[in-house]
Order: sequence, then C-alpha cells, then structure tokens
Amino acid sequence: MQAALVAGETSGDLLAGLLLDGLRQRWPGLQSVGIGGPQMAQRGFEAWWPHDKLAVHGFGWEVLRRYREIVGIRSQLKERLLRSHPDIFIGVDAPDFNLDLEATLRAQGIKTVHFVCPSIWAWRPERIEKIKRSVDHVLCIFPFEPALLAAHGISATYVGHPLANVIPMQPDKVAARARLGLSGEDSVVAILPGSRASEIAHLAAHFFEAARLIRQVRPEVKFVVPVVPARRAHIEAALKASGMAGQVELVSGQSHTVLAACDVTLIASGTATLEAALFKRPMVIAYRMGCLSWQIMRRKRLQAWVGLPNILCRDFVVPELLQEAATPPALAREIVQWLDAKALQPEKIRALEQRFCALHAELQRDTPQLAAHAIAQLLQS
Repeated sequence: MQAALVAGETSGDLLAGLLLDGLRQRWPGLQSVGIGGPQMAQRGFEAWWPHDKLAVHGFGWEVLRRYREIVGIRSQLKERLLRSHPDIFIGVDAPDFNLDLEATLRAQGIKTVHFVCPSIWAWRPERIEKIKRSVDHVLCIFPFEPALLAAHGISATYVGHPLANVIPMQPDKVAARARLGLSGEDSVVAILPGSRASEIAHLAAHFFEAARLIRQVRPEVKFVVPVVPARRAHIEAALKASGMAGQVELVSGQSHTVLAACDVTLIASGTATLEAALFKRPMVIAYRMGCLSWQIMRRKRLQAWVGLPNILCRDFVVPELLQEAATPPALAREIVQWLDAKALQPEKIRALEQRFCALHAELQRDTPQLAAHAIAQLLQS
C-alpha cells in the first residue's frame, strides 16, 4: 500500500501525522511519500519536499513572490506521482495547492481524498465545483460539513477533529506551569503570533507592543511565546524592536504546554485558536495581512466570525480584532479584561470553559480509525 500525501504548514503536518497513525495501523507495510513535516517523518513518511515550502499567506504580493516556486514544486510532484501511481493521494488542507493536483491525479485514475474540507461555509463558496471535480472523498473535521457537501453530490465522512483527542478534556495547568518553571500564583499570558513568517511580520510587533502596554498596568504578568525554531530569529527581532527583549520568555515549541499553562492568550486567527479553545483558555483573536489581501478576503467572507471558536459556537464567545482594529492598545485592553475577569468575574470564565467543553466533546472522535476506514472503503469501491 502506497499513499502519497501533501501537507502544508505546521497544522497540516500535525493533522497528517495523526492520519498516518490510522493508516499504518490498518496497513502495517504502508509506504507514504510526498510533501510533509517532522510529525509525518516520525511516522516513516518520506518527504520529497519540506512542508514549509507551501506556507504562504494572503492573496497579494505574499503569494506572487512565491508563485513560481510553488507551481514548480506542484508540477514536479505531479509528474513523479503519475509515474509511481500511488494507491491513493491524500491532500491535507492546503486547498489552493492540493485541489488542482487532485483533479489531475483523479483524471488519471488515482483515488483522491481531501482531509479538511475547505471552508466553503465561511468564504469562497465557488470552490464547491472544484472540490466536486477534484476529489473522490472528503474527510471532514467539523460535524456540519458532510451534509453540506452531500447536497452538492460530494461523498464525505465526519471524522472528528484530531486535536480533540490529543488535548485532554481537563488540561493540567499545574503540571504545565511546572514544566515551564512557572508557579500557580503567576499571571500568565501566552502570545502566539502565528507560525508563518508573513504572519509574524504582520502581527508580532503589535502583539509585543500590546504586551508592553499590559506590563504598564499589570507589571506582575509573565509573557510566554512558543516559538517554531525556524521563526525564532523573526520573533527575537520583533521583541528587540518593541523594547520587550528580556521581558518575554521564548519557549522552543511546546505550544500545547504554553496554552495549558496560561490564563489567557493573545493569538493569531487559525488552527491555534481551536487548540486554545480545547485547552479551555480565554483568548483574544487577532489578524492582520496586506491591504490587498484584506480587501479580497473581506469581500469573500460569508459569516460574521473569523476565529474558529466563534465560528463553531456561532457567537462571539471571544473577541476578534482584525486588520485596523488590531491595534496594540485595543489588544492590551481586551487581554486585561480577561485577566480582571479571573478575579472579579469568575462566572464569566466558567461560562466560557463550559462552552469550550461542549465543543470539545462534539469534536472528539477516533479520527485516525474513522479516516482509515473511510479510505479503505474508497479503495474497495
């Protein structure tokens, strides 16, 4: 059994790694190749290109600058896969890269699966026709998605969200703080400005300036930033420019430990916000991008929410500050309100934790096994 996979960015690598657990259990001799990262490599995956080659952000110059390289990689990968003709191709998220590739492979008789339904319910609904052309089956991580796809004649299975099984229902804050050298009495803010260089470029300076403003009114607060090693230099440069160097603790990786340990997180919109919700942590979601990218995205949005916790709860359960609204004073003000609520409005914190517990239970399924079963049925059909 040979499976080809393409996962872009850190979140896709994590999802694909968990998927490979299920595939390897069902097919012990599995060979897996394609584009991936360290989580996939730990499961015996052979990466022809590293996953961060696909990590792009926005619609304007950020994408155009990398366009030729990415198209070249896709062309080389397509030729290699058509020669080797794997039993199945699984595109993990990264729809702009994977859907066109899947369409070509499917036309040549290779079974195609897309893991993580493109968020057609949030924006770019025109993608539904491309999905229908490109994939034999979609593995959905949110419960409402299979019915939406079925209405358009697309086969799909809800497999739950893999992170809901990785993250405990009741995170151990005490143990997490001990691992980070923090005490139970510390007031801790986790800062997560994204994993992509372009996200860090747009957000880190604002996040660290917000931290400086928080420190002015809450000098006891400790700030912790989990850093992807490849982005450490970017983070250190932003810290130095903000005047916060030496006042913020940088932790190599360990984002889950940091989220478990914190009281509140200032966080870039993306998969990390769902992780924070599964850790039952209050948060302030922010996002900034290039002006052209923002104008395009704003026109294509279908919902009031951008952050995954708010989308899934169908409510603004946590604040979102986007583009011009994501100023350091506004970010600092929202974080301080959560810190104040811990002492003055504990019922507000408990209500949020209850919403996130209900969300966690809804997303908790045996994802690797359900995904492997769906793939096995597709191969047998």
